[in-house]
Amino acid sequence: MPNLQNWKLIVSYDGTDYSGWQVQPGEPTIQGELQAALGRVTGESPLPQGSGRTDAGVHALGQVASFVLQARIPADNLRRALNRTLPEVIRVLDAQVVAPDFHARHSTVAKTYEYRVFPERRHTGPQAADPECAVACPPFLARYVCSFPWPLDFLRLQESASAFVGTHDFLSFAATDPDLASRRTPETAEDAPGRRGTVRTVFASAWEQRQTEHGALLVYRVRGNGFLHHMVRNLVGTMLDVGRGYRDAPEIPGMLAARSRSAAGPTAPARGLFLHSVEYGEES
Repeated sequence: MPNLQNWKLIVSYDGTDYSGWQVQPGEPTIQGELQAALGRVTGESPLPQGSGRTDAGVHALGQVASFVLQARIPADNLRRALNRTLPEVIRVLDAQVVAPDFHARHSTVAKTYEYRVFPERRHTGPQAADPECAVACPPFLARYVCSFPWPLDFLRLQESASAFVGTHDFLSFAATDPDLASRRTPETAEDAPGRRGTVRTVFASAWEQRQTEHGALLVYRVRGNGFLHHMVRNLVGTMLDVGRGYRDAPEIPGMLAARSRSAAGPTAPARGLFLHSVEYGEES
């Protein structure tokens, strides 16, 4: 089709009230909201292709979407117009015309996720298990963190995080949904065991302690060349088990080798997970 321009958006959103990224009949989704907003602004309704699917309740600081438009509109005008018509919990941070071969998912070389934990009890010190040390999660954080009721040892968390760095088969940390393949389309299958099986490379994996105006957080940041469905949440659930002393970090290589979801820990709640950023070849 003549005169088409390929667009790239960087989008931030609060996923609490949405059924994830992927458009679904009768359900509110981020992809659906963007498509509807494009229709209102330009009169065209391309389906934005995301860098990957985020699940219900998962947030994004820097999701990337791509689509083609025939309408000629200055990039900043498009950004402002979309933000005027989108719900306030979805913001377009940047809009630009890119090369015709750019694709938000297929062109990805790395992604970074963050997972945020609010420790209700002190995670270091001799009083870690003292109920008097418990701190309620502030309501301003509750939608964006996993509020964790058990004492956590930060050094144990760090030791467990380092065990995931490198190229591994992460089948033990992938979702076990028998209907997953039948529900996914090629556009949304980046996080499914498909083209590359269940082997992924994790470039960096570490916890940090972060002070905010609403309290201290434990933040896990992981950067890799791709992630399986629920993989980050399953990594976090396993590491939280290690941090509270329920399991030990030296068990993690055995979990990876087992290639069985039952070998690893629980799935952490969606509300603490953020797609932090997406990297592409021209930026790396």
